Formats: sequence, structure tokens, C-alpha cells
Amino acid sequence: MPIDDTLARWSDISFETAFVVYLLAAIAFLGQLASTRSAELHNMERLRTRVIAVTSTTPGRIPDAPRRVPSERMGRTGLGLVMVALTLHVGSIVLRGIAASRPPWGNMYEFVSVTCAAGVLAALVVLRSKQLRTLWLFVLVPTLILLFVAGTVLYADAAPVVPALQSYWLPVHVSIVSLGSGVFLISGVASALFLIRMKHPEASGSRMSRIVARLPSAQTLDILAYKTTIFAFPLFGVGVILGAIWAEAAWGRFWGWDPKETVSFITWIVYASYLHARATSGWRNTRAAWINIAGFVAMLFNLFIINMVVSGLHSYAGLN
Repeated sequence: MPIDDTLARWSDISFETAFVVYLLAAIAFLGQLASTRSAELHNMERLRTRVIAVTSTTPGRIPDAPRRVPSERMGRTGLGLVMVALTLHVGSIVLRGIAASRPPWGNMYEFVSVTCAAGVLAALVVLRSKQLRTLWLFVLVPTLILLFVAGTVLYADAAPVVPALQSYWLPVHVSIVSLGSGVFLISGVASALFLIRMKHPEASGSRMSRIVARLPSAQTLDILAYKTTIFAFPLFGVGVILGAIWAEAAWGRFWGWDPKETVSFITWIVYASYLHARATSGWRNTRAAWINIAGFVAMLFNLFIINMVVSGLHSYAGLN
């Protein structure tokens, strides 16, 4: 079917607008982090609020409505901007699919866009509590980098996919892998911040420790990394299995140690090692976190280096 150039252009505009709104959200969350008080000051603020609540019950006295602190206002603003940006982002993906009359993840530009959208959607679910809202900045920074690379280096015009990808397995296999990869982004960020938290404890009194103290506790970050990996790991495994089934239908074999297949399997093994280490005494803390980060690096290597540098059966980058 012919490509609808008008819808394709509107898809690009929606993508670019979403990027700008994501950037504004990141600035808002940066302001939230900068204005967030330490844990001790938070405790003092809660104690003062309780005292005011008690003294304000005097008959005939109407207590003043509590005012939101600047960090909370910035956080709520950032969250609202994220929702607007995600709506525009999903809209660009849908318009791209309609314009090309196919699932909109047939090249690297589209795959990275869908993966980032999945990551932001997952973050809206797992970072919904106020306690975790300061993590949004660290989720949006890699998301913005990936979207920038997708919109510049990886960008490809809307076009039909190559014959090898014209299969019903495309929306099934790639969508599952994209969702799993997006959730792994949150897991990797949580483990990286966990390591920073462990290296700069609040008791050290250093400038870096005072900044890090504005983040959730190390235990909270570790649990977040573990829970998101628990969700994404089986999805990624199912995606690899479905890819093998598709390979049998397309190339007559389930597994051929193609570079993409090999690194995907290695990535799955690394994440399996993380889950095993997370449940093993002596490996649960920093060692397990480093393994989790290694898994995310392997996934990025599989996405960029394998697709763009190494030649193989999965060379469908679609670069102009």
C-alpha cells in the first residue's frame, strides 16, 4: 500500500513535540530534586504539620489549608508534562503505523521509540508514589538520549518493511521485546542509583551524600530494581522464544547462532544471573546490582552495535 506522507509528517511532528515536552518534564523534575529537603528535614516537617493539626482543632478556629512545598509542586508539574508527552509519543507511533499500513516497529527508529514509550508507561506505574517521584529525572535522561539518537542517527522515512519482516510475528515478537526492554531501563536506572547510594551513605556527611540523600533509600532502590526485573525477565524470555519460532518459519531453523540471537541469549543469561545473585547470600547487594547493569549494557549493545555494525540475518536497522 502507498505511504501516506501527510500522516507520516504529523507522526514526525508529534514525535518532536513529545521530545520537547519530555525535556520540559525533566527540567521540572530537576527542580524538584534541587528543592527536595533531606530525610531529616522531611521528618521535622511532618512533625511540625502534626503539631499544627492538633493545635488547629481549637473550637471556632479554621485552620489554614496546607501549602504544597516547592518540590511537590515541581514534581506534580513534571508528572503532568510526562503524561502529555507520552500521549504525543504514542500518537506519533500510531500515526506512523497508519501512514505505513503496518505495525510501527519495523526499523531501529521505530523500535527505540516504542521501547522508550513502554519504559515511560512502566515508570508511570511503578513510580506513582511520592517517595519514588525523584527518580523520574534519572528515567527521563536516558529516555531523552535514546529518543534523540532515534530521531537523528536512526531516523528512517515511513516505508514498507523488507519481505522477511512481512509476517504476523512482527507485531507479536517485537512488541513483547520492546515492553521488556522498556521495563529493563527502569531496573538499570534503579541499580545504578542503588550503587551510588551505597558508595555515598548519608553518614559520611559529604556534599555528594547530601545530594544522594534526596533519593529513595538504597533498600527501596534495590527492591525496585528487583521487582521490575522480575516483570521484564519472563517477557524478554518469551520474546526470544517467539523469535526462534519466527526464525523457523522464515529461515527453516529455530536457532542458528546469528549475532543477534547470540547476544540476546547472553543478555537473558546475564539477567538470569542477576536474579540468582539477588537471591544468594553474599551477592545480594552491590554484586547483584553490577550484574543487573551489565545486563542492561548487553541489551544496548545488542540494539546498537549488533544492528548497526555487525552483519547478520537481523540487519534491519533501516537507516537512510
